Amino acid sequence: MSWEGRVSELVERHRLLTDQLADGAVIADRERYRTVAREQAELGPVVEVAAELARVRSLLAQAREVLETADDAELEALANAEAETLEAREEALLETLKGHLVPRDPLADRAAVVEIRAGTGGDEAGLFAADLLRMYSRYAERRGWDIELVDVSEGEKGGLREAVLIARGRDVYGDLRNESGVHRVQRVPVTESQGRIHTSAATVAVLPEAEEVDVEIREDEIRVDVYRSSGPGGQSVNTTDSAVRITHIPTGLVVTCQDEKSQHKNKAKALRVLRSRLLDQRIAEQEAARSRERRLQVGTGDRSAKIRTYNFPQSRVTDHRIGLTLHRLHEILAGDLDELVNALKLAREAERLESVAAS
Repeated sequence: MSWEGRVSELVERHRLLTDQLADGAVIADRERYRTVAREQAELGPVVEVAAELARVRSLLAQAREVLETADDAELEALANAEAETLEAREEALLETLKGHLVPRDPLADRAAVVEIRAGTGGDEAGLFAADLLRMYSRYAERRGWDIELVDVSEGEKGGLREAVLIARGRDVYGDLRNESGVHRVQRVPVTESQGRIHTSAATVAVLPEAEEVDVEIREDEIRVDVYRSSGPGGQSVNTTDSAVRITHIPTGLVVTCQDEKSQHKNKAKALRVLRSRLLDQRIAEQEAARSRERRLQVGTGDRSAKIRTYNFPQSRVTDHRIGLTLHRLHEILAGDLDELVNALKLAREAERLESVAAS
């Protein structure tokens, strides 16, 4: 079906729903009435834009008819100017209408589980992983999101081997999902006496937080191990068996959490991360395109499989997927990610619009 056929279908659906809202049987059923009213309201913008497009096209046809029959130069000039204005308006309405046809990502409003791991590059990769953790934490603060640290595995010299956090707020997953992939850094390590630039990498995976209704985990499907925390957090954290490791037996997925002093709280956090990984796995299995995307998210941590490069000598950040280069590296690492995030969202939206136009 063409996108114009889809518009006609939605306009007709809106008409039927409007009729149902006037039906006494629907009005008497409060739950059904709310469901019908919600769907009708969601289709309202499509109907409004389609009606405006029809009006503009009618006026455009009239202007073109005048152009074909005009024998007066002044009248022809007026009709030509009006036609140009209407053509621009028609094009804008078409883009708006196609945008309404793009299905909204149902997971966009979900919280996001962000997993950061050091890749190739030794200690320098661990230090860069720590930089990324600070970058996303500060970005969350700028956006007014809440951050919950689930697990931190410290490396050498202040670096990280791995960190897992959950960010909650408006459009969190929708904004962060494009951060998944291999992030590459080029800089002179503090331990480099010759001043040579080293290249290291860290991986980022962003998953939508799963709810209990999304993924059910039975007790007989998991093995829970407890152990003494090795991270920071005070005397009781380091001297009691509060850290939790959960193994999902059917898939082999392993999640650890040692951020809380309470074993029960750590288990609850670990289960939330496990559900999110299982949900992401399920989505990947259902959608071949997303499966390819998921494999690219983490990759191997190899420097060549990068989505973004952070070049310190040039104060440059380049996102290789959209060819965007910004020369304000330190501001970005301080959490000023808006320009990158918005550009990636626009690129994704453009791809989805192209798919709608081609259908």
